[in-house]
Amino acid sequence: MTYVALTIAGSDPSGGAGIQADLKTFHQRGVYGTSVVTLVTVQNTRKVSEIEILSPDLVEKQMDAVLEDIPPAAAKTGALGNSEIVRLVAEKAKDFTFPLVVDPVMISKHGLPLIDEDARSVLAEELLPRAFLITPNLHEAAELAEMPIQDLESMGKAAAIIAGKGANAVLVKGGHLEGEAVDLLYYKGEIRCYTAPRFDTRHTHGTGCTYSACITAELAKGRSMEDAVDIAKRFISRAIETNPGLGAGSGPVNHHADIDE
Repeated sequence: MTYVALTIAGSDPSGGAGIQADLKTFHQRGVYGTSVVTLVTVQNTRKVSEIEILSPDLVEKQMDAVLEDIPPAAAKTGALGNSEIVRLVAEKAKDFTFPLVVDPVMISKHGLPLIDEDARSVLAEELLPRAFLITPNLHEAAELAEMPIQDLESMGKAAAIIAGKGANAVLVKGGHLEGEAVDLLYYKGEIRCYTAPRFDTRHTHGTGCTYSACITAELAKGRSMEDAVDIAKRFISRAIETNPGLGAGSGPVNHHADIDE
């Protein structure tokens, strides 16, 4: 059986994040990947110098072309760019018969906004309620929950608030906390934590994209939410540990990473 996963996201020409990272991850996890490009960036491991957002009409035509011919078993979003595209995806998602993983990409690794201010409110109000899972980092979770996050306890409170706004499940990524890398899953009113060692490396470009793509791939294969997150956590940990050391800045993780299942 061939499993299919769809990514709706921006392009990273350096190959570490965005559409490129998603498709590499899908392939490594044994899933056929399809894609809808929302924006094009000019970037490498050191900087993002330009972003061009595609027209909502072109994004919609890409999506329709894929959905009518090669329907996915799961999909994910990444950088969506503006409110028109966020609203478009939210509207399309009303008819999705498969789980949608929303990675609320707001700021690039280099600090450049990947979504405008209007789009942030549309994401919270219209796309978030369509999400089977939303995967914010600490900064994004704090913004969505409208509260500061400093520790595991506040991560749990923020996750519950975000879930209360309509998301089926929330995975708050604690990568910027001190100590081990702990992520918190809030699902069906229960909290589960996933822990991995923290590696001393600057090569972490695309970790969020890769992590959410791996979850999407595992959901496409029919895994449970808990198992999909567990596999993805181990995959991204191994991908960071074995990064290829490319580039002069924040380089990509290893999308060829192998894990035991």
